[in-house]
Amino acid sequence: MIPAEQTSDNPNFERFQTICRDAGLKLTPQRLEIYNELAVARDHPSAEDIFHRVRRRMPTIALDTVYRTLTTFESIGAIARVDVADDRARFDAELGPHHHCVCARCRSIKDFQWETFDILGMPKETSAWGRLMDKQVVLRGVCRDCLRKEADSEG
Repeated sequence: MIPAEQTSDNPNFERFQTICRDAGLKLTPQRLEIYNELAVARDHPSAEDIFHRVRRRMPTIALDTVYRTLTTFESIGAIARVDVADDRARFDAELGPHHHCVCARCRSIKDFQWETFDILGMPKETSAWGRLMDKQVVLRGVCRDCLRKEADSEG
């Protein structure tokens, strides 16, 4: 069971509950633990990361349960998948407008805001493609920590 203080501090929890309720999805203790772990994470964890963290509190949870739950949450729009050009899917509970910087070396992901981009309309060329549901920027590069490690190893 998720302690009340963890869910009450999460501004997205009410939206999550509404999305699940509208989709007819029961909020089981396992689903709540998985969502809460993702909601408090700032590192955009993979299913395996979430599994290991949740397992500390729920030793009987299965990795398959975590995978299926994240897939379900994503399919109903309760969480988002972050594409990082990696072999593991990464997830984000923050559904508000934001973008990601991805380190090509350590694969860390950091959120950032870009209001100027967010208010731009979609290019005319995209209307012929179909219906767009979202727009996000993923910037790839090398994070400050990896640059620092590189400089230390050279010096």
